[in-house]
Formats: sequence, C-alpha cells, structure tokens
Amino acid sequence: MVFSGKIKSILLDAELVSEEEWADAQSGGASPLEELVQLGKLTEEQLLSTLGSAARIPPVSLARVEPDPSAVEALSQEVCRQRGILPIAKNGGVLTIAIGDPFDVMLLDDLRLFSGCRIQPVLSHPAAIRIALDRLFEGDRETVEDLIAEVGEDDIEVRDREAEDLTLGVAGGDEMPAVKLANWVLLAAIKEGASDIHIEPCDAGMRVRIRVDGSLRDLPVRRAGSLLPALISRLKILANLDIAERMAPQDGKFQIRYEARTIDLRLSTLPVMGGEKAVMRILDSQSISLRLEAMGFEPKCLEDFQAAISTAYGMVLVTGPTGSGKSTTLYSAVQQVASSRVNVVTVEDPVEYDLDGVNQVSVNPKRGLTFSGALRSILRQDPDIVLVGEIRDAETAEIAVKAALTGHLVLSTLHTNDAAGAVTRLVDMGVDPFMVSSSLVCVAAQRLVRQLCAHCRRGVDVPEAELLKVGFDVSDLEGLQIFEAASEGCPRCNGGYRGRFALLETLPMEGALKRLVVEGRSVQEIKAEGLRQGMLTLRRAGLLNVKRGRTSLAEVLRVTVED
Repeated sequence: MVFSGKIKSILLDAELVSEEEWADAQSGGASPLEELVQLGKLTEEQLLSTLGSAARIPPVSLARVEPDPSAVEALSQEVCRQRGILPIAKNGGVLTIAIGDPFDVMLLDDLRLFSGCRIQPVLSHPAAIRIALDRLFEGDRETVEDLIAEVGEDDIEVRDREAEDLTLGVAGGDEMPAVKLANWVLLAAIKEGASDIHIEPCDAGMRVRIRVDGSLRDLPVRRAGSLLPALISRLKILANLDIAERMAPQDGKFQIRYEARTIDLRLSTLPVMGGEKAVMRILDSQSISLRLEAMGFEPKCLEDFQAAISTAYGMVLVTGPTGSGKSTTLYSAVQQVASSRVNVVTVEDPVEYDLDGVNQVSVNPKRGLTFSGALRSILRQDPDIVLVGEIRDAETAEIAVKAALTGHLVLSTLHTNDAAGAVTRLVDMGVDPFMVSSSLVCVAAQRLVRQLCAHCRRGVDVPEAELLKVGFDVSDLEGLQIFEAASEGCPRCNGGYRGRFALLETLPMEGALKRLVVEGRSVQEIKAEGLRQGMLTLRRAGLLNVKRGRTSLAEVLRVTVED
C-alpha cells in the first residue's frame, strides 16, 4: 500500500518521527507506518490520533467491530484486499469504510464508484485492516480451487530435492490439487506462527488443525476431504517415506525454503480409524534466535540460569512436560556460550535445529546409536560443552553425571513437574546421591504461558480471599488490577491471547541443598530449603506477570500447581 506524502509531513510536523526514521521505515519490507509502529518509534494510538485529527476522520478500533454483511456485499473481496480497506456498516446510501490513508482522495472516489454509495471513512491501522480482512473472508474459501489459488509458484520450495518446487505436481494430472493443497496448508501454518499441523480423517472427510500459542484451531478445508489420501501421500514423498505402507506408523522429515529462510518439518504418520493421521512439527530456526533475555524470565531466574551455564563444568537441567519450551531454552543457552574457543557437541533424538559451529549427533536406536552410546563416544571427542537432548534412563544419567564431574559442562532435560523433583528423580534412577549433589549446578523448571492481547484484554474483579488463596501476598493486593482474555478475541489475536512467553523456576544447588541431597531428603524438604534461599516458584513467577497485566490469572492457574 502506497501512502500519500501528507502523512509523512504530518508525522514530521508533530515531531513523532524524524526524517531518518521515516527513511529507515520506508526501506523495510512492510509499509512505513507498520514499520514505525513495530519498531516502537510511535504507538498506534499516537498514529491514529494524529492522523485522525489532521484529516478530521474519527479513528476506530477494529477489535470489537463486526462488519455488517450488507456492507461487505457492497465491495468485492478483491477490491478490499487490493485497496487495503474494510467495509464496516451500510446505512441507506452511506457506506462506512475503515481506511489506512485518510488523504488518498482518489481511493475514496474509486470506492464511491465501485459501491454506488456515499463513503463515510473511519481511520484504522493498515495491519489491523489486513488482519480483519483475513478473518472476514476466511469462511469464503470453501472449495479446493479457492484454497490452492492462493499459493504462488515461488512461495515455497523443497530443499535438497533437486530444487523441486512444492507447487509442481509429483506426477501431474490428478495429483496436482493435493500438491497445491499441501502447499496451502504449509503456508497457512507458517504465516500463523503454528508449531504443529494435524491432518486427520473425520466424518466430513478431513480435518486440518494448526497449533498456535499452544491451542489447536481448524483450517477451512473440510470440503477437500476427498483429497486426504493424496495429501498424506504427497507429504510422505517429501519426507522420503513409503507411500504404499498405510498400516504402520512412519516418521520422516524434510526442509522447505520460505521467504529466504529454511524451515524444517518433522512428519509422523499413524494409522487410525478411517485412514491415516499425519502430524507435522514445524521447526523454524527463527524461533531459537531469541536471546535468553528476551524469553520472559524473571530477573532473578535469568541471573541464576546464566550463571549456571557460564560455569566451567557441572550439570544444568531444564525440566517440564512436553511442549514447555525446554529445547528452545537449551538451544538459546548453547548459542550464548558457543564460540570458536569451545567445542560444543550435542546428542539429540532427533536433531531439531541446525546450529552453526556446533557438532550435532542424532540418536538412531535401529542402528545401535543410543543416547548412552553416543554420549560415551562424544566424551572421547574432547568436548567442553555437551548437550544431551533428554536423560531417559539410568545409564545415560550416570554417564552424564560422570561427564559433569570430569570437567565438562552438561546441559540436558528431564521430565519432572518442578525443579526439586528433578534432583530426587536422578537418585531414583540409580545415580549415587553424592554424585548428584556434586555434579548439579542448577535445576530449572519451565512452562509456557499465553500472553494477553493488549488490544482486547479487559479488567476483571477477583475477591481478595481468592487472590490470597492462589498465592498472592497481602502486599500484592494494593492497587492490583487483574486482566482476563476477551473470549471472543479480536482481529489481532487468537481468542484473547497473542504469543507466549516462558516462566522459569531456578534452584541453584548450593550449601544446605547439597547436604539434603546427600542425606536422601524428600522433594518437599529440598523445595522448602530452596524457598528459604529465595527460590521463585513457577506459580510465583506467573503471578508476578499477572500483576503486570501480561497474562491472565486463569492461564497461570492452568499451567502451574499450588506451591
């Protein structure tokens, strides 16, 4: 969308941006206004208020606007998308339309001709208009032809398969729709920032769901149900799996290129009632480019964790259930400590992300390469830092502990509910308590919580007795404002939430804690000593973010247990 020069002049005159900032924003990929807001040079409220006053057009928030069907019918989807406008309401011969550039006179003239109505413009942010259009017209994509028409020939390409483009047919003919449908599903998931794609048979033929911010939601492909077998066969071909084998589970992976970045996809198929189900894990290397400081940890927890990974030797464990972000945290930690002066080796099942300058080993039990076997070989490769994807058995645990005691920094994960539980889990696996006490530097428990959408969150009154019951201190209650997610959400979010961040509970193994481990004390006693030393629990870390308005109380209670 090209904006009139008057917008630039107004923002410069209001001293909201400088010439240099505007020039930098113009050189970005998005529109200059979107770039300026994303870079934090000005807020959306400042932008709309300033432009609205100058043009004498009222600004409107599209978060709670439900477009009138009669208004939508007045202009085609193509016109709305090309011109970056959203029809909102129609009253007689007056059509109310949200626009991003209030000074584009030709746009208003064209819209009057297209609709045959007098145009009443209101002002909104271009990104908000685009998101609202996506939501508005999502239900119109009913047929396979509508879906695959959105995929361009250069949108995605397969890596390491002789440059085969995903939009090209495997064998042409009848398989072409399934090929393009596969592309559309991949594109839709990547653009929405999904972590997983679920493709499964159902009564309507096929259901496709994507997991965004930890929650599954449907994609509109039910009318394409007849293509389920061909779609799964297409994915199997990409992952080098046997398309004739439909009665046994299979696992594979492939890479694609999208917008100049490489994305790995891990495919798993499973025979179920009615056919086969396929699940793809999307492994986007951009998701591990975050620094530890940007992951949302509390300052004390971040300090504890960074101090632990900076030690010369010892073991650092990150615990939590599947999908709690443990691997991302460890990858970010490795990126922080890796350099040309240290030899970093990992053993994983499977290798999720390729790390530059890091030697990564993928476990392959079918060929006799287990975690314990790979770890033994790695220790003969003169490593400084070793990342073990997961400690699953006593043998791996014992080798990892011995490595930590012999001058190596060992990073790994364990499945326990909290930090204190990881200590006793190692003992229960058969590792000598003295070795556990001597090797452990720090244990961290992690959870991911959804972040409230800043545009549609709303305040809620919660009785003080209930707040105290869930873990708030009396000192927290003064001036406390609790926010909750708007159940209907808005065009910018997913059911009232937008994005996730991590909660971390750190337990540095020092002093009295080491003695308790050697003495074989219980989880409760170890946790009590950790609290005495100032440990922030997952629940407390979550409540601090509730105080800040960053997440909801319901979300914290969902992912944490009472202290």
